[in-house]
Amino acid sequence: MLGKQAKILSSVQQKLVLSYLDTTRHPLRNRVAFLLSMKAGLRAKEIATLQWRHISDAEGNIAQTITIEDKGSKGRGGRTIPMNKALHHELLELQAYRSPSATDAVFYSERKLGNVSAQTVVDFFADLYGKLDFDGCSSHSGRRTFITNAAKKITTVGGSLR
Repeated sequence: MLGKQAKILSSVQQKLVLSYLDTTRHPLRNRVAFLLSMKAGLRAKEIATLQWRHISDAEGNIAQTITIEDKGSKGRGGRTIPMNKALHHELLELQAYRSPSATDAVFYSERKLGNVSAQTVVDFFADLYGKLDFDGCSSHSGRRTFITNAAKKITTVGGSLR
């Protein structure tokens, strides 16, 4: 895929992915990873380094924003992202299932404590889209889908692409 952009997922494809993820060994974790890409526009590295403290308030409740620190982003791209409702719901489910500490990784591995590598997240998405025969889709497809959808809706809230 060198030199080609990751494909954007249609709403039908997104529903197919979510249905498929329900059949996996870790459906809650996997749905959260997919929604972090699709509904928050996170990069693989950002999903890999995301900890519960980045999505929780001081009391440990799921916040209304996601905080991406400089070290977890591309370059010095730390930022705050509004929390999508569907993602918020899935995070609540995962939090209730795991009871994580603030420094636990949101996207976790059975074999490794702490955060996984960005490559692990890239491989997760490659495997996922490969099993569904979504040619041209990659870990960046969710981000492209998110940005495309946001660009289409920006004028409805008084914004501009400029």
